[in-house]
Amino acid sequence: MKQGTKIIAWFNEVTKEDIALAGGKGANLGEMVHAGISVPEGFIVTSEAYFRFIEAAKIAHEIQHYLNKLDVNNSQNLQETSNLIKGKILNSPMPADMASQIQAAYRKLGEGLVAVRSSATAEDLPDASFAGQQRTFLNVKGKENVVTAVQRCWASLFEPRAIFYRHQYGFDHLKVGIAVPVQKMVQSEASGVMFTVEPLSGDRSKIFIEAIYGLGEPMVAGEITPDQYTLEKDTVKIVDKVISAQEWQLTRDSAGATGELEANIKSTIPASKQSAQKLTDEDIVALAQIGKTIEEFYQSPQDIEWAKQNKKLFVVQSRPVTTLKEKKISNDALPTITADAILSGIAASPGIGVGNVRIVSDASQIDKVKDGDVLVAEMTTPDWAPAMKRAIAIVTNRGGRAAHAAIVSRELGIPCVVATEIATKTLYDGQEITVDGYRGHIYAGRVAKETKAAATVMSGEHIKTKTKLYVNLANPDMATDVAAQNVDGVGLLRAEFMITETIKTHPRYMLHEGKAEQFVAGLTRGINTFAKAFHPRPVVYRTTDFKTNEYRNLHGGDRYEETEDNPMLGYRGCSRYTRETEVLRLEVEAIKNVCQHYDNLYVMIPFVRFVDEMAKIKRFLMAEGLYQFPNFKLWMMVEVPSNVLLIDKFIDSGIDGVSIGSNDLTQLILGIDRDNPKLAAQFDERDEAVLQAIEKVIKVSKSKGITCSICGQAPSTYPEFTEQLVRWGITSVSVTPDMIDHTRRIIAAAEAKLG
Repeated sequence: MKQGTKIIAWFNEVTKEDIALAGGKGANLGEMVHAGISVPEGFIVTSEAYFRFIEAAKIAHEIQHYLNKLDVNNSQNLQETSNLIKGKILNSPMPADMASQIQAAYRKLGEGLVAVRSSATAEDLPDASFAGQQRTFLNVKGKENVVTAVQRCWASLFEPRAIFYRHQYGFDHLKVGIAVPVQKMVQSEASGVMFTVEPLSGDRSKIFIEAIYGLGEPMVAGEITPDQYTLEKDTVKIVDKVISAQEWQLTRDSAGATGELEANIKSTIPASKQSAQKLTDEDIVALAQIGKTIEEFYQSPQDIEWAKQNKKLFVVQSRPVTTLKEKKISNDALPTITADAILSGIAASPGIGVGNVRIVSDASQIDKVKDGDVLVAEMTTPDWAPAMKRAIAIVTNRGGRAAHAAIVSRELGIPCVVATEIATKTLYDGQEITVDGYRGHIYAGRVAKETKAAATVMSGEHIKTKTKLYVNLANPDMATDVAAQNVDGVGLLRAEFMITETIKTHPRYMLHEGKAEQFVAGLTRGINTFAKAFHPRPVVYRTTDFKTNEYRNLHGGDRYEETEDNPMLGYRGCSRYTRETEVLRLEVEAIKNVCQHYDNLYVMIPFVRFVDEMAKIKRFLMAEGLYQFPNFKLWMMVEVPSNVLLIDKFIDSGIDGVSIGSNDLTQLILGIDRDNPKLAAQFDERDEAVLQAIEKVIKVSKSKGITCSICGQAPSTYPEFTEQLVRWGITSVSVTPDMIDHTRRIIAAAEAKLG
C-alpha cells in the first residue's frame, strides 16, 4: 500500500513495507494475515491520521517548545512535560470526518468488543522494540469509546517512558508517528508470550513460552508471574516446565460498566486451578509449531503475543527479538559464585551487578536510584526507564522474562532478576548485594567471582551482643546448617511446615482413623531435630496456627473445616485450642517426648484474643504434665491489639515470655491486608500507631521481668526499626536465616550507641 492520506487500512491491505503507515505492530499483523496465521480480524487507524490530527489541532509547535525545555534525566520534569503534551492531545478535537471513518470501520468489523492497540512507527524494529511504551485498551465497546481509545493511544506516544526511550535512541519526537490497530477482542482463557529463541542465553535451538490465565496485560506489566515452558525447536519436544501459582486474572466485566472505556475486572481464580498448568502439553506443542512457522516466515527470531479462546490459539502480534547476543552464553562460561543466595527468582536479563539497594514503590520515587544502585521494586515497568539506565541491576517481586521491563532491561544491558516474591520485604535500603542475572540469584554483599573468598565474606563475623539474636525456622532439613551460624536459638519454630510436608493429614481425621500415634510420632521427629541441633540454646515452638482454609488443604480437612469469608479473623490459634483440646493434646504429647531428652524446648501460643483463654491453656498444659520439666517455659504471641491493651493482665496470667508478631499486629492495628495490592504500600510496621503498641509491650514486659522478643518481618527489613527495639529494651530479635549476620551487626551498632 502506498502512503498517502488514507485514514483506515485493513490488515490484509498492509505488509512489512508499510511500517511508516501502519507502525511496526500493524505492519506485522498484516504480514501474518498474508501468511495465513490465525490473527483476530481488524483494521488500522494509520499514522497519517495521527499526523493530520496534530496538524489540524495546530499543537506541533507547542509540543516542540515543551520538549526543548525538557531534561529527560529529571524524573519530575519528564512527568510534567508528559502531562502537558498529553493534555494538549486529549483536549484537542478530532476532525469530524476522521472520527466518522473510524466509526464506520468499527461497524464494518461487526462492532462488539475490540482491543485498541498502539503501533508507533519507531516500534518493533529489528534493532529496537520500544516494548510497552504506548497504551493498549482491551474490551472496548461502542463507536464513541473506540474513537476515544484511539485518541488516548495517540496521547500515549508522549508517556514519560516513551519520551525517554526515544531520546536514548536518538529519534525525533515529532517525526515518529503512531498508528492504532483495532482488533476483534479475544476473551482469553489463557494468554502470554512466546520467544522463538531462549531470550536470556540467546539459544536459537529453543522455544520459550510464558502463560497465564486470562488477559495477558498483567503479565507484560509484571503483575503476575507466569508459567514457563521450554521446548527443543527441531523436535518441538517440551524439555522444561516451571509452573507458577496465580491467584487472580484479568477478565472482561460481564456487567460491562456503562460509559467506561474498558470493562475489565480482576477475578479470583478457584483454589483448585491456581497452581495448575495454564496450557495443556498439546497446546504448548501446537503453539510452538505456530512460532516456528512465524519465525520461518520472517527469517528471524520472533517475540509473539498469543491468546487462547474456546480451544483455539490466536496470535495477536509478533515482533523481532531485539536483545539477542552475538554468541550463546554457556553455563561453563558463566562467572563462578560460591556463596549461598539469599533470594532467587527468574533470570530476566544476563549479567552480574553489585550495588546498594534502593527500594522504590512507584514511579514518583525513581529519583532515589543513583548511578550504580540496585533498583528493587514490586514490579518494574518501562515508566522506570530513567532509573533503570542509572541502575547497576534490577530486582522485582513479580514478573517474567516477557514483561516489558525485562525486555527493556535486556536492551539496556542491565542484569535483571524478577519473580523473587519477597525482595521488597527481605532487602533494605542501602544494603549491598550482588545480582546474578544469569541464574536468577541475589547474594548479600560483594561476592567474589572465582575464589572461595566469597564464602568467607558471606560467613559473617562472630559478634556478641547483649540482645539475643534468634532465628525463624520451619524446615527440619535446615536445622543443622543454621544452628552452625552465629545465632542464639530459635525464636519461632513454625509447626505448620512439618505437618504439611511430613504428616499431610488433618489431625482430627487421624484421630477418627485411630492414627493419633502416627501424628505424634511424625511431629516428635521434626521438633526433635531442632532441639538437638540447637541444644542448649532455646527453641521456641509455636503451636499450630493453621487457618480454616489452610486446614482444609490437609488430607481429610474438608470434613472438619467450614468455609470462612475471612479466615485470618476466624477460627484459629488459641480460640481453636480451647475448643479442641484433643487436637492440642497431640502436639503436647510430641513436645513431652522431646522434653524427655532435651531441656531447651519452649512452647508459644499464637493468636490469643482473651486473657481467660490464655489462662485456660496454661492450666491445660499444667494438667498434661509439661511443667514437670524444670526448664519448660510458656510464651505468648502478641499479634492482636487486645494483647497490647491488656498486656499487664496477659503477663499476670502466668506466662514466661512474649514474642511480637509484627506482621499480624500491624495488619490488625492499621486494618490493612498486606496482600491487597491496592493497600500493600501502606502496610508498614514503622507506622506511629504500631510503634507505640510495640514500645508498650516491650517496656511492660521488661518491668514485669519476662522475656520479650519479636519475630515479624520488620527487623529483617528496617535497620532503624531494630535500633529502636534495642533502645526500648527488647530481650531478643528473631529473623530469617539470611539476615542473621546483618541483623547481628545492626544490634551491635545500636548497643554501642547506648553504651
